[in-house]
Amino acid sequence: MKKIMLVVAVIFAFSASNAQKIVHLDKASFKAKVWNFDKNKTWQFEGNVPVIVDFYADWCPPCRKLAPELEALQKEYGSKIQIYKINVDKNQELAKLFGVRSIPTLIYAPMEGKYKKFTGYKNKRQLKKDVASKLKVK
Repeated sequence: MKKIMLVVAVIFAFSASNAQKIVHLDKASFKAKVWNFDKNKTWQFEGNVPVIVDFYADWCPPCRKLAPELEALQKEYGSKIQIYKINVDKNQELAKLFGVRSIPTLIYAPMEGKYKKFTGYKNKRQLKKDVASKLKVK
């Protein structure tokens, strides 16, 4: 019984350490983790894993509907991708930089190449297709 509990504890500890959480960004953290647009006038990804950036607002019903889908996606992919959230009410400059006019807006940033933008709600199945096609992550 002690061996089983030890194995379960080790598995839990490993899976918990592998789990990534969605991170909320402001202008400074966005420049450090995604794109330093002051230093590089054209797109140059700063991250070390592909990312999805969710432009949202707390008052937005489709954004609230999308949030658990993104949480589940981050949990499933773990450290293979990173999901960031940017509140458009608090970070209007970042929203303007990407031409965000409707929310939710998702920015898919692969390791290489230009980012891709999508506006609107997507369920987890659709998001997984996007991770495979836009971020090239299986």
